[in-house]
Amino acid sequence: MESRLKVLGHAVHPMLVMFPVALLVTAVLFDVIDALGGPRFLGEVAYWNLTVGLIGGVLAAAAGAVDLLAIPAGTRAKRVGVTHAAANFAMLLLFAAVWVVRLNAEYRTAGGALIAIEVVAVAILGVAAWLGGELVGRLGVSVERDANLNAPSSLRPTGSGQPTGGAR
Repeated sequence: MESRLKVLGHAVHPMLVMFPVALLVTAVLFDVIDALGGPRFLGEVAYWNLTVGLIGGVLAAAAGAVDLLAIPAGTRAKRVGVTHAAANFAMLLLFAAVWVVRLNAEYRTAGGALIAIEVVAVAILGVAAWLGGELVGRLGVSVERDANLNAPSSLRPTGSGQPTGGAR
């Protein structure tokens, strides 16, 4: 099933996902290092990673919603997609709650309880990422109809006369 939202022939959702994942995981690592006595600035950097990661997560969720709505009802892909979306929504809510608490804090650093919430959110993120991989790799969501090992470039028009057959 092809993605409904593309740029230059590529699905937008997978392109947007990598940034919030990296930023949110890095924020948690920086918070843990800060809490263990690392450099004081890491807590502040973690806060800004959370900020940008949440913005990116909302953008990725919006792009993912476009593809989710296109998955046919009653399919395993729809069930996995809804679970993937729900897990990501829960993860974003947890990180947003941590962000709100830190927003008005003097140093914007996280303590033990906030780090515990972040760790739970990262665990949920891991499950959601695995489900996203299941959607693409196993269920073929967001995969071009004619995808194969010898498919032409996505930058070439479909009717370019190049063969699209080959090993799948």
